[in-house]
Amino acid sequence: MEENAVLRGDDARVGELQGQGWRVVARSWGARLNAADVDTVLLSTILEHVRMDVLVRELEPSDRPAIMALDDTTIGDYPGGVATIHNVLSPQRATVSGIRRGFGVITPDGEVIAMTFVDVDGTQVETDFTVVAKEWRGCGLATAVKAASVLALLLDGAKCFRTGGSHDNVASLAANTSLGYTIDEAWLTLAAPAL
Repeated sequence: MEENAVLRGDDARVGELQGQGWRVVARSWGARLNAADVDTVLLSTILEHVRMDVLVRELEPSDRPAIMALDDTTIGDYPGGVATIHNVLSPQRATVSGIRRGFGVITPDGEVIAMTFVDVDGTQVETDFTVVAKEWRGCGLATAVKAASVLALLLDGAKCFRTGGSHDNVASLAANTSLGYTIDEAWLTLAAPAL
């Protein structure tokens, strides 16, 4: 028997599994932002209000050591279950490209203290992950890197942005809804009953 099942919240199998003793162990969400609905003034204003001593910019291949350093120190910080798991970045996954782009907040000494990575498929953009160093949380940096990514990719012709996360991460949910994302999916992770 499977250990976990990840199903949309409206999937009829949820009730069937719960009736068989499966229990919900995590909840997650998916959200969408269409290019036509992006408030570029709002996103630009968010970027203008980032601390003056840091820089928000698109990440470059030369940032890979700093990207991997932040990933290493935050790997245990992702809430939720199997549906929102984040695996340690390999050197390949930490390298930005035309279809895998990253945006970060950089300190004067070159440290990456916040970042978001997205996968680009034509005009469709899917957020892979967003993370902020512990000591910098609560400063709006996750919102800033997401705003920077949407603005840059909008200029490159993106039409639809998707993101998601754990219901346990209230800050992430608030950051994304403040940028204009609309939740359009709910997901449940169910654990099988003990044998």
